[in-house]
Amino acid sequence: MPTLTTFADDARIALDNLGDRAASFVNPTIRLGVTGLSRAGKTVFISSLVHNLLNGGRLPLFEPMRSGRISRVRLEPQPDDAVPRFQYEDHIRALIGERLWPDSTRAISQLRITLDYESASGWNRLWSPGRLSVDIVDYPGEWLLDLPLLGQDYREFSAATIALAQSGIRKLLSAGWRAANGLLDPRAAADEGDARRLAETFTAYLRACKSDERSLSTLPPGRFLMPGDLEGSPALTFAPLPNLPEGRAPKGSLWAMMERRYEAYKTHVVKPFFREHFARLDRQIVLIDALQAVNRGAEAVQDLERALGDVMACFRPGANGFLSSFLTRRIDRVVVAATKADHLHHENHPHLEALTRRLVDRAIARIGLSGADVEVMALASVRATREATVRQDGATLPVIVGTPIAGETIDGETFDGNRKTAIFPGDLPKNPDSLFQAVEQDSQASLAPTLNFVRFRPPEMEAPGGELKLSIPHIRLDRAMQYLIGDRLA
Repeated sequence: MPTLTTFADDARIALDNLGDRAASFVNPTIRLGVTGLSRAGKTVFISSLVHNLLNGGRLPLFEPMRSGRISRVRLEPQPDDAVPRFQYEDHIRALIGERLWPDSTRAISQLRITLDYESASGWNRLWSPGRLSVDIVDYPGEWLLDLPLLGQDYREFSAATIALAQSGIRKLLSAGWRAANGLLDPRAAADEGDARRLAETFTAYLRACKSDERSLSTLPPGRFLMPGDLEGSPALTFAPLPNLPEGRAPKGSLWAMMERRYEAYKTHVVKPFFREHFARLDRQIVLIDALQAVNRGAEAVQDLERALGDVMACFRPGANGFLSSFLTRRIDRVVVAATKADHLHHENHPHLEALTRRLVDRAIARIGLSGADVEVMALASVRATREATVRQDGATLPVIVGTPIAGETIDGETFDGNRKTAIFPGDLPKNPDSLFQAVEQDSQASLAPTLNFVRFRPPEMEAPGGELKLSIPHIRLDRAMQYLIGDRLA
């Protein structure tokens, strides 16, 4: 993969790492990146993780908690004053008090949680302060998918984006934007109205790809879908152009304008995120909604695999040596977790994990990644359902019971958000290879005609006086915690 940084970028990253390492001698710290692809549940994951740590949740697979070696857990002010704080308290109030899923991640945020512990090693107890701060860095997956742009010039970006837009269902979704492109000559004089119309139709195409009906994942440039305070700026008013001729863009042309704005997007949007945040991470968890992709068909699964490959290629994999870690930082542990495991009966959890492993393996093989320790699991940060069985036509069916979100429809019945129901969600294939064979044979194939996935409200968690210090139910959240930070608490 082309390099993402210049010498000047590397120098600034090295200075940041020196500062982080120096501070870590006084207060040992690990920076944990949390991201996900389109509605995978980043905010819910962080909220549940922090809440269960603060309130002694049920975490049997998190060894430091199970063994009683953690004596105190507390939130502390985050170290980066210029980064918004992750609004943990608001999210917990929504989850527990109102039984609403919190708003999805729209920008970067940070939270520091500090654990006082007793090391399991007598030697470590002599030298370690018995304290670890975990700086949780929450950022949209769309931002991560922008990083490959740093290795592409405008011509390469245009060619790759247009080629993808002409494949599968994207060909239909991109028709309006491609038609607008066809009316313009890249060498014609630059016109702000033309640039704005192209950017608007291009953005509409990206939004259509991301919609629940399609659930596609590879959608750079990410800020086009969440512009924030950049909305309307020239750095977000560009689009790929087709059939660019050889040579340089004519001065004052539409092509030159688009190229300049694309480079501005990389300089002022993508590079600062990479340099100031991503390049300083120690560990990373990537959350994906594999069930949604399977539900939407072969093309959504293909696109998720493509996005995972782009994501994994961005990491700097490998172990951190003592001396080298002062200048460069490598993400030495990565978790890829399929969320919403509570939407399946536990008998299907191994199948979901196998599907996710197959996605990750194929993505890693495609980019030739090696050196990173990648763990795969199926989890539910907040378990919104419980399991039961029902008798139907003389057979016993495993079902899940929960409260569908208002507006969800099952067998023609629309739910009001208050009534519980039992659902037989169906079965994933035991061998994911059969699913990927279908993907390769027909990109328009429907992969899960017997699966029945709906969205549920958070579970009821009653406590006297509106108390919010409850143990939030989950599935394998503790396993993720053990893998990501357990070794630092040994």
